[in-house]
This record gives sequence, structure tokens and C-alpha cells, in this order.
Amino acid sequence: MKLIFKIFLFISISLVLTACVISENERLSLTPTEDNGKWFILKKSDTSHKSQHTKHVKIFGKYVKGYNYYVLKGIDKVQSTAMDGGGYFTGKDENPTESPIGYELKLFDKPLIEPPRKTSYCSGVSFTAFIEALNMIFPDGADRLDSVRYEAMRMQEPDGGHREDGIKYWGHWNADGFGSHFALVQYSKMGEAVKPQNARPGDFANISWRSGLGHSVIFLGWYIDKNREKYIVYWSSQRSTNGMGDQVVNLKKVKYVKIVRLTHPENLFDFDITTPVDMSIPGDEVVL
Repeated sequence: MKLIFKIFLFISISLVLTACVISENERLSLTPTEDNGKWFILKKSDTSHKSQHTKHVKIFGKYVKGYNYYVLKGIDKVQSTAMDGGGYFTGKDENPTESPIGYELKLFDKPLIEPPRKTSYCSGVSFTAFIEALNMIFPDGADRLDSVRYEAMRMQEPDGGHREDGIKYWGHWNADGFGSHFALVQYSKMGEAVKPQNARPGDFANISWRSGLGHSVIFLGWYIDKNREKYIVYWSSQRSTNGMGDQVVNLKKVKYVKIVRLTHPENLFDFDITTPVDMSIPGDEVVL
């Protein structure tokens, strides 16, 4: 009887372990992340952590599979370089000038920037997490990326100077307005736009504030508290978190959003660097 019980226990444990492996493999599948068209509302426990942490895969990764999972892994890698946030700074006319990210970012083995500072700002960190995701999605990417697309992805000019808004990939991502849409959806056709109710952790988002200006972020979820107040939860770089970190913001402050999802990363290797971009696209209201 004891032998039968031990055999049953062994089989049960094996099945559980196998299920865990399959689940992880599904999350790491090289396919676009899917959604069911319903609002993704976070639990309170999903938001009960400090701003700086490297548990985005653990906390939010259980809700997605496919490319968004790699974006969450990218967030954790980027955040690990500055667990205090790293500092937030903007000012391209300062000396030294602003730095989108505070470490030497590479696409595969090719450098994209020699950072003039250790600080960061919003579009810089969302772009950096995107690049780190590509590094994981394409382990053979160095052999596939040609010099033309590599140069288009750089965050600095060849002489180390500032790459202006609207110039090639980073210039579109960093532009005022809905930069991740300009770069990911229009310029490179590596992504697709999604409506707010379809958004999932690991999507890229640009926020237009009611007070003016905007913010480039990586979406983590929507949240409704016990008083029925509604929030957007995201990871980015902002002054209030001393640079990189999670932030929970009341939707009353949000005028519009534009959310996009990485769906065709393979277009990195053959997109047309002369593709025009329409910067007049409208944003979406969040009616949660």
C-alpha cells in the first residue's frame, strides 16, 4: 500500500512539474501576445510592492504569453541596472546632455548609445526595455541585422551627437506625441495598435496628460481601488520615482492614451528606413 502511495505521489509531482514547464514554455513562445478583448484589471496584491523591483515577470508575467513576456523580462533587466531608479533628467542643451538611459545599451552586440549621464527619461527606458526584449527574442540577431537597420536603430549620431526627433527609429520613438506608435506600428511595422480594453502587461503606451505634455511607458495594468477610483499602472522613468520604477496614476489625470503591442519583431531585419510617419493620429479615451 505504501509503495502504491509513493508511486502515485511521484506521478502527481511529475505531472505538476510538467505542467509548470509547459506553462513557462507557453509564456516564452515566440508569438504575439493575445487578449480576450476584456479589460485587464489588476489585483491589489499586484500593486503592493515598492516602485523599484525586478519582479515584473513574476508579478505580471503570469498573465501573458508571447512577446509581451519578453518585454517584461526586458523591464527587469533594465531596472536591475539601477535599483534606486538611477535618477531622472531631461535637458538636451545641458552639458553633459540628457541621456535616454544610463548604461551602454546594445542591440545584439552592436552599441546604440554611449550614455553621457547615468540618468534616464521616459521614452529612453521604454525603448531600452524594447531593445532588451529583442535581444532575447533573437539570440542570432547579430548575424541577421544589416548595417542599414542597425544605423537606423541607433540613439546617437555616428559622431556621438544627439539624434533629433523624427529621425529614423529612435527619433520617431522619442518624438512628442505617440512615439511608440510612430516607431513600432508605422515606421517599422513591428507592432499593432490596441484599444485600452485590449491592453495587456508588456504593451507600450504613450499617455497625454490633461495638464499637458505626455509620458512614454510600458503598460502593466488597470486598477480599481475599494473606493472605485480607477488607475493606470505602468513602468517608466519619472522624477517622482527618481528615474526608473513603477507608478500608479489616477485616470482622472489622463486625457488620452495610445497603446501598441509588439507583434512582428522579425520586421526589424527588413523594414524600410524611408517609411513616412503620420504624427497627427488621434489618441484613445480610457472609458473604464
